[in-house]
Amino acid sequence: MAKLVSKTYGDALFEVAIESGQLDAYWEEVKGVRTALSENPELFKLMSHPKIVKEEKVKIIEDIFAGKVSGELVGLLRMIVEKGHFEEMDSVLEYFETQVKEYKNIGTAYVTTAMELSDAQKAAVEKRLLETTKYVKFEMHYAVDSALIGGMVIRIGDRVVDSSVRTKISALTRELSKIQLKAGECAP
Repeated sequence: MAKLVSKTYGDALFEVAIESGQLDAYWEEVKGVRTALSENPELFKLMSHPKIVKEEKVKIIEDIFAGKVSGELVGLLRMIVEKGHFEEMDSVLEYFETQVKEYKNIGTAYVTTAMELSDAQKAAVEKRLLETTKYVKFEMHYAVDSALIGGMVIRIGDRVVDSSVRTKISALTRELSKIQLKAGECAP
């Protein structure tokens, strides 16, 4: 259900943004709304409270965002609240951002390494990703996981490239187990 809600509303906003030629402006507004929502957990509690009627919730949204973001975005936020989907608000806005990034060929890469990379190494990783993918730009996210032992794991969307030493050792262990099983099967 949540996936359907985010896709339905996110696609609608994306279409309006494209048709109006305001894609970049809407994208900036959506980033701002997401920041405002994430930095104010009290707002989430208030908007999720069952004893506050929808009309009051709509008024709260309008009071906060009207005049600060476009009328179309305020209308979308109001509609989401009216339909009782406030809990899905962030996923709708995140879906919209993902659509914009795909449209603009901006990839998001999550790189995990065993040790912190230098700026030069980070630049080399990003350059290589740009050369080997359709993307023209990347939002890079780096993390360190010493359990990898060495190498790196790169995730872009649902694609994962794992060249970590930990994975290579696991694969080698599985292969050796198969060999031992076969050798045991052949013994009289």
